[in-house]
Amino acid sequence: MTFTPQEPLRIAFIGGALNSAVGFMHFNASRLDGHFRVEAGCFSRDSSQNEHSARVYGVTPERVYRSWRELLGAEAGSIDAVVILTPTPNHTEIVIEAIDAGFPVICEKALAVSSTDCLAIEEAVERKRGYLAVTYNYSGYPMVRELQQMIREGRLGKIQQIQIEMPQEGFLRLGANPQDWRRVDHAVPTVSLDLGIHVHHLVDFLTGGCKPRRLVGDQSSYGQFGGLIDNVYCLAHYEDDIRVNAWWGKTALGLRNGLRIRAFGDSASAEWFQMEPENLNWADNDGRHCVLDRASGEAKTAQQLRYNRFKAGHPSGFIEAFANLYADIAGELRSFREGGNVRSEFVFGASQSREGLHFLEKISESARQMEWLNL
Repeated sequence: MTFTPQEPLRIAFIGGALNSAVGFMHFNASRLDGHFRVEAGCFSRDSSQNEHSARVYGVTPERVYRSWRELLGAEAGSIDAVVILTPTPNHTEIVIEAIDAGFPVICEKALAVSSTDCLAIEEAVERKRGYLAVTYNYSGYPMVRELQQMIREGRLGKIQQIQIEMPQEGFLRLGANPQDWRRVDHAVPTVSLDLGIHVHHLVDFLTGGCKPRRLVGDQSSYGQFGGLIDNVYCLAHYEDDIRVNAWWGKTALGLRNGLRIRAFGDSASAEWFQMEPENLNWADNDGRHCVLDRASGEAKTAQQLRYNRFKAGHPSGFIEAFANLYADIAGELRSFREGGNVRSEFVFGASQSREGLHFLEKISESARQMEWLNL
């Protein structure tokens, strides 16, 4: 099992009330393997939600704060990290002030609404020699990490194409009622801050950091919220002559979260679908087709003890994937707290976030200009 014998790291939430989109999920994932304990928070500007969330999370009343600045002022030296779970447009100010105050920071994606804001955060981390981790949680799935290792070992041959999509239906369902901040687009459409940032990160993660060189983008609005971009399409040329075809959006009826990755090499291909997270569909140039799961003899990464909280046949899912990432962050934080610099290949910060926002900005620019752009 993956439970840690060490004392849990102490964290405080800024945002993340029970009525938020991600709060309860972060609470559960951070605690799943015993790595973290939520000890303080400013969970909501609404006092009743703030107090109710604190009771459910087990936070004592004297460590519940009315504002995030009050929390930062009171909790210096008492916690090991702050977890920032506010709406994306609020991240930059809070992250920078937390880092300047000496707190390690774990931040929900997207880190910011622009690459310029990400650069300001990156500079703050460097200036204070601070710590920042951004929660790109889909890379926590064991079979996604298995696929990364297969690509790294050359088991697919030379990667030629990646097809990746993340369609959802939330803006076209009857009774759709997204949060107010999700009804406002920035230079990067909010649907890209929600979904596209994951798409960029997963391609970067799987290819070992291959960079996009040219792209063409298109954007559309099909949902119930007039003028709000809700679908984005991109064809990109990456280093090593890799072509990436990407689509994400929120008007694909019938798909709750249709994240799907297909990687094609010159020797084999592999496909992963989030709704069947235990499986990788494999085909090779001998005509062989098979399904690998974490009990398969050919699976190496996914057979590790840390990914098998229970035996195969009892599927691991979204919370477990998030917990895998929190375990990686815990390892880095413990090293940072002791003055070390142990880094995990599975944890990413401001620099990768800046690259992702720049990529999304170029897609929006390309869609407006209706032309290919260089990065």
